[in-house]
Amino acid sequence: MTLGSEAEAVAIEKERKLSEWLEAQDSVMLGFSGGVDSAYLGCVAVDVMGADRVLAVIGRSASYPAEQWAMAKRVAGQFGLSVLEIDTDEMNDPRYAANPSNRCYFCKTELWGKLRPAAAERGISMIVDGTNADDLSDYRPGMHAGREHEVRSPLAELGFTKSEIRLLSRRRGIPTWSQPSSPCLSSRLPQGLAVTPARLRQVEAAERALRELGITGDLRVRHHGNVGRVELAQHELKRWLEPERMRTLQQTVQAAGFADAEIDPRGYGHPSGNGRVGKPQFGSHASEGSSESPTLESEPVTPAHRSPSAVASVSRD
Repeated sequence: MTLGSEAEAVAIEKERKLSEWLEAQDSVMLGFSGGVDSAYLGCVAVDVMGADRVLAVIGRSASYPAEQWAMAKRVAGQFGLSVLEIDTDEMNDPRYAANPSNRCYFCKTELWGKLRPAAAERGISMIVDGTNADDLSDYRPGMHAGREHEVRSPLAELGFTKSEIRLLSRRRGIPTWSQPSSPCLSSRLPQGLAVTPARLRQVEAAERALRELGITGDLRVRHHGNVGRVELAQHELKRWLEPERMRTLQQTVQAAGFADAEIDPRGYGHPSGNGRVGKPQFGSHASEGSSESPTLESEPVTPAHRSPSAVASVSRD
């Protein structure tokens, strides 16, 4: 990934300001998912402040993908980040489990509610997260929870865009620089479909198995009851719409516990209203870290592609 020399210089200047901001803090506790943004912030923080002044906290729950946890641990080990792992209980909150449009608010309230006393016990006054400037234009109820718990977002405050974070991560050798965005597993369920550990396991198993088939780039398996609706990056879409590959994909998703599987012909990245205006359409998504969930009542605007056997099975039902 490259930016023009002028844009790169702007990004480097932002990193200099970030370093100054971090150096001015006594210590920080970082909400650390191992995604592109929090990995970058954590690596800069430990470089500037030293390992004894930075504590990265991983919140574990059924909605946190195992692969993301592994990446978080890898980055922490590579760059010397001290890690604290805590278990969060948002799944036991009926407001979260009901999967409303502001589901992320209840998740982040649970996370920050546990980090705040953990920070106080260790004499850490500053809690930070990896929210970036691009996130500010999207509907993100989780950010409201952050403000309520006085969580700072230095990347957003200093104007870092996602592309700048990827560029600067690559310059530092952070392995997440090219990693596809990966919000929590609950984002794969349409709003209104209850979030349960069993459904999250289905989604995670299906996505992991599809990765093992060699699928790269952005990938989502949307949970629509008995149907797993697969969204692929544009560069993967054409080859997986071939009948033989489509059958393989369908069988793979079915093996994860779905009765049937579809490929969204629009691919990943079809814009949605993200719960703000009207109803998002089935298979659509919002930007990462938001609720990203279509509504349960929505209908597809484009027929989904199924293998011949899938079409036959639907016609018999």
